[in-house]
Amino acid sequence: MSEQSEHVDAAQPSRRRRAGTAVRTSPHAAPPRVDRLPMFRVLLHNDAINSMLYVVDALTELTPLNRQRATAVMLEAHTRGLALVLTTHQERAELYRDQFKSKKLTVTIEPLE
Repeated sequence: MSEQSEHVDAAQPSRRRRAGTAVRTSPHAAPPRVDRLPMFRVLLHNDAINSMLYVVDALTELTPLNRQRATAVMLEAHTRGLALVLTTHQERAELYRDQFKSKKLTVTIEPLE
């Protein structure tokens, strides 16, 4: 029986060697965290072309704003000429700007500073 146990141990010596071996991985740059990206304001401009209901519908469709908040943003843009829609990182702000442009609404973005 001792011959068989020696044979089994001899057949699996690599198992003992691998248990303590560390694997080195190549370093990768972590993607920037969203909470550390520069923030941008998304600003809605008033226009004389689109109806108030259309603007509210676009705001609720394109952004996470609920209907009540979208209405308040639309009314501020209507009365003051400009309203803050939301603040987000640059890439998303640019996306919002382009999406609103496709709906014939004027949105600009500016750094939060």
